[in-house]
Amino acid sequence: MKVIIIGGVAAGMSAAAKASRLDKTAEIVIYEKTDIVSWGACGLPYYVGNFFEDSKNMIARPVEKFIEAGINVKVKHEVLGIDVTKKEVTVKKILTNEEFIDTYDKLVIATGAHAIIPPIENVNAKGVFTLKDFQDGIELKKEMIREENQNIVIVGAGYIGLEVAEAAKHLGKDSVRIIQLGDRVLLESFDKEITDIMEEEINSYEGIDLHVEELVQSIIEENGRVVGVKTNKGEYRADLVIISTGIRPNTLFLKETGIEMLKNGALIIDNKGRTSIDSIYSAGDCATVHHLVRDENVYIPLATTANKLGRIVGENLVGMDTEFQGTLGSAAVKVIDLEAGRTGITENEAKNMGINYKTVFIKDKNQTNYYPGREDIFIKLIYNTDSRVLLGGQIVGKKGAVLRVDSLATAIFAKLTVDQLGMMDFCYAPPFARTWDAMNVAGNVAK
Repeated sequence: MKVIIIGGVAAGMSAAAKASRLDKTAEIVIYEKTDIVSWGACGLPYYVGNFFEDSKNMIARPVEKFIEAGINVKVKHEVLGIDVTKKEVTVKKILTNEEFIDTYDKLVIATGAHAIIPPIENVNAKGVFTLKDFQDGIELKKEMIREENQNIVIVGAGYIGLEVAEAAKHLGKDSVRIIQLGDRVLLESFDKEITDIMEEEINSYEGIDLHVEELVQSIIEENGRVVGVKTNKGEYRADLVIISTGIRPNTLFLKETGIEMLKNGALIIDNKGRTSIDSIYSAGDCATVHHLVRDENVYIPLATTANKLGRIVGENLVGMDTEFQGTLGSAAVKVIDLEAGRTGITENEAKNMGINYKTVFIKDKNQTNYYPGREDIFIKLIYNTDSRVLLGGQIVGKKGAVLRVDSLATAIFAKLTVDQLGMMDFCYAPPFARTWDAMNVAGNVAK
C-alpha cells in the first residue's frame, strides 16, 4: 500500500508516524511545501517576543528522524493538483520548477491554512507581516528585535494578535497599538463578560492601546516601507505592522476535485478522518472537526485537534477502525498578566442554536487569603435550562484560571449538570484553592 500525505506539520506527521509504526510494509511519501516539518505554530509569538531564542525549540521532530523511520519526506515539493479518478497527484519541485506525477492508494490532505490578508491599501509594503508560517516567525523576529522599531501596530485582536502584543511589550517596545474591527477582543471565542475583563487588563497596561470598532484602510509608506497606518478614525505611526485577522484553509487547489467543503474551504470529514472521496483523508487546519455540543462539523483550527485527528487517520490508513470522539474547542490565551480559557459553546452559540439555556457569571478567589498569591477569578457557565447539563464555560484570572477549564471540559464531555459541578470533589490546599473551589461556587449559584 502506498500512502501520499500532503503537508508535513502537525496532522500530516502525526498520521505518518502512527501509520509507519503500525504497518512497516506501507510506503509513505510526504510532500511538504516548505523545508520544515513537525513543528508547532503556537510557539511563534513567544519566539518573536524572545521568550526563547532558538527557533528549533518549536520543531518536535526533525526531518532526518522521519527518514530514519522509513518515511519518504520530500521538502520543498508542492502538490499542484489531484486526479481523484486516476489516484494521481501533480507535484512541483520548488527549487527547479520541475513537475511530475505520483500515484497513491490512499491520500491524506494536511495542507493547513494561510493568513487572511484584508483589502488594505499598500499592504505589501516592507515592514508588514503575518505570523502563521515558520519563516514568518524568523523574519518578524529579526525586525522586532531591532532597536529602531519601537512603534508596533497589530491588526486584529484574536489569539495571535493579543499574544504578539505581549511579545512586543516583552521586548520593551515604546508603543503597541491593537486595532480591532469588531466591538471587542476575541469576540468569537469568549463572551462579553470575559472579554471586558481582558480589555480592562490591556487598557491598564502602559504602552498598549486597544482600538475597537476601527477599520485599517491603508498602510502609510515612504520609499516602499511602512511608516504608519490610516484607519477610518485616524492615523498612527508604525515601524512594523502585524496582520492577524484570521486564517483560511489551504484547499484552493482542490476546488475541482469534488471533495465536499465548508464555505471557507475547510474539507468536511467524518469521525474517522475520511473526506467525501473514497481513499482520501484529511486532518488539521484544512479540515473540519465534529463539535460535541453543537453536533455538527465546524472549523476550529487547533494544534491539539490536529494532532489527535492525525493520529486517528494514521490508524485508519492501515486498516484500523478508530473514531474521533469530537471536540469542545477548548482553548486558552495569555493576556498580559491574565490567563483565560474556554470550552464547549459560548452564550452566543447557544442563542444561535435555539437552545433553552441559562448562564451564571461569578467573581470569586483562586485560593485562600492567608497564602501569598490570592487573586480574583471570574467564571461563566452556560447550561441547559431543562436538564441543567453544562454546555460551555469560560474562566479568566491569574494563577490557576486556565487549568480549571480542563475540569470544565471533562464535565461537559461527561454531560454533567451544574449541580454535580457544585459538589465536585476538587483538590484543596491553601496555595491552590479554597475549600469550596470557585467552580463549586459557580455550579451552586446556577439557578
